[in-house]
Amino acid sequence: MKVLITGGAGFLGSHLTDALLAQGDEVTILDVASDLKVLHNIGNPRFRLVRDSVLNREILESLIAWCDYIYHLAAVVGVEHYVGDPNQVLNINVNGTQTVLNVAFKLQKKVIFSSTSEVYGRNLDVPFTEDSDRVMGSTRIDRWCYATSKAVGEHFCFAFHKLGLPVVLLRYFNAYGPRLDQMDVGRVITIFLGQLMRGAPVTVIGNGRQTRCFTYVEDVIRATMAAGVIDEAVGRVINVGSNEEVTVSELAELMIRLSGSTSTIKFVTEESVYGPSYEDIPRRVPDVRLMEEILHVTAKVSLKDGLKQTLGWFRNNQ
Repeated sequence: MKVLITGGAGFLGSHLTDALLAQGDEVTILDVASDLKVLHNIGNPRFRLVRDSVLNREILESLIAWCDYIYHLAAVVGVEHYVGDPNQVLNINVNGTQTVLNVAFKLQKKVIFSSTSEVYGRNLDVPFTEDSDRVMGSTRIDRWCYATSKAVGEHFCFAFHKLGLPVVLLRYFNAYGPRLDQMDVGRVITIFLGQLMRGAPVTVIGNGRQTRCFTYVEDVIRATMAAGVIDEAVGRVINVGSNEEVTVSELAELMIRLSGSTSTIKFVTEESVYGPSYEDIPRRVPDVRLMEEILHVTAKVSLKDGLKQTLGWFRNNQ
């Protein structure tokens, strides 16, 4: 098969590329990222990297005409971006998705859309099923621009599906693993990693009782690949995650223990880290029945084992 991955030079895209190449597919990546995580595939005759934007319709038309189906992962991700440059988040995540879907519809190519657990917002009724309500904060709080942009992307996907485009929507729950982000930036695990490696205090925002379900990248990729080939997934939105719930304080304690670091935990306020345009989410837990029933995937890697592998990779690659 010929597969196009927008945003494929990033964390999930690089692991997806590896898995697709391993099964014999041809893979083309469209990305503008400067921090390329796919350089190890340069030289593979079934791999191609195109440095351009999803907003470039001319390039998109040629690449989508070439491929059999598209994984649309291109997006601006990371809390530092939500509160630092919401215009960029909205532009790429909304307009980029609309451009991809328009071209895919014209050429009738399946799209697997990368969404997020963020769309559930502040909903307290966990676990979240795919039909759970979205509870967003004020539009004056920049933190919600990412969740909103992905929700708009989902609406576009369903609108195009009604017109006849085959689409699958995947809501990822805190994927992590090797190549996640640069240490000290991005998501909570890489922020903690940077602090641990320096022996600095691990900064837990708020009271640390907020919970997440972290999903190891190996499990995420198995579900993502299944979504590309299972017909029953078309027209559906599916949570991709683990149901191993952990508080952020417990995560910090576990990472300190596994790393052998001398770091201690330091509690800090939300505003001191992200300014006034941030609100945290108290609990985020997926209902994974559709992932198991439709994609035939169950998250297998425990948080402890996944963190061991992630810690090992960062120690050897920094």
